[in-house]
Amino acid sequence: MKIGIILGGLSSEKDISLESGRNIFSKIDRKKYAPISIFMDSRAALWEIPLKLLMRNSTQDIEDDLHEEAKPLLYEDLKGRIDLVFLALHGKYGEDGCMQGLLELLGIPYTGSGVLASALGMDKDFCRRLLAASGIDVPQTVSVTRQDWESAGQADILDRIEARIGFPCVIKPSREGCSTAVSKVVSRASVAQALSSAFAWDSTALVEEFLTGTEITCGVLEGENPFPLIPSETIPTDTDSILSLEDKFLYGKGENKTPARLPEDVLKKIQGTALATFLALNLRCYARIDMFVLADGRVVVLEPNTLPGMTPSTVLFHQAAALDMTQSALIDLIIAAAMKAHQTKRGPL
Repeated sequence: MKIGIILGGLSSEKDISLESGRNIFSKIDRKKYAPISIFMDSRAALWEIPLKLLMRNSTQDIEDDLHEEAKPLLYEDLKGRIDLVFLALHGKYGEDGCMQGLLELLGIPYTGSGVLASALGMDKDFCRRLLAASGIDVPQTVSVTRQDWESAGQADILDRIEARIGFPCVIKPSREGCSTAVSKVVSRASVAQALSSAFAWDSTALVEEFLTGTEITCGVLEGENPFPLIPSETIPTDTDSILSLEDKFLYGKGENKTPARLPEDVLKKIQGTALATFLALNLRCYARIDMFVLADGRVVVLEPNTLPGMTPSTVLFHQAAALDMTQSALIDLIIAAAMKAHQTKRGPL
């Protein structure tokens, strides 16, 4: 099978996408698959890139030499070149249903969730509404649009934040991944600056309760039936700060513990919550659910990751290893789940 690994993209996470894509390229079973590296540049154009570009330090380094070293690949020509797309994209336009919709129109199977589930997974506001309606615990949240904030109602919005959320709180864009423009806010006077930072990335910002407890992430895989992996604990280096993108995905930057250092009954509850989230959102193939376990026993879902990081140090590989599954075997399982999902679907996934 010819597997097109699409990486790069337009989002704030494009350099993490590069790390994910080349790790997939490196670890995929070459006895079964012929991997092809496909780079999405900052204009959303596709390029088939050689190994020498794939190994560059950053997406900008790759983009600088595309015209000399790479081969342009039209969207319309994808189907004749590959059998399946392994999406290593993260964030906007790659993880939010946009690329999934394009691949549906082209008739090409792809890894990960379908159009609607991907869009819901990226939009934290609507995702939390759906999860709450399904009985799944989510953070107390106030959504603020740029239009409302820039009108005359700022005092009313600040009053609503103070009454419903209080301080400290966390402010973030609704549709950005990971730690982009995420701020811890300790007073009413700091809200405007944090909202301005969030609005640089999205037209809607979320103001949510500041959770203290154990930060947990748990993968879910779709085999014969979806099943949760062993939860991991993210260990903060500074309990007062927000984890950075590098802390979460790059080797040597953050610390994770698998399994999480929690009682067995709590680990089971986390796994149950992760699976319930996967099913409520109709996620497919694989996902990673980020959560907090609070002192009072609440397991609160922060967000799903419908195309979780596949960098060498990602916790998804740690969790698979805890079940004696190699990185190659996990990649194989994801491809098999994607093929099955697209072979049996009626209409878009």
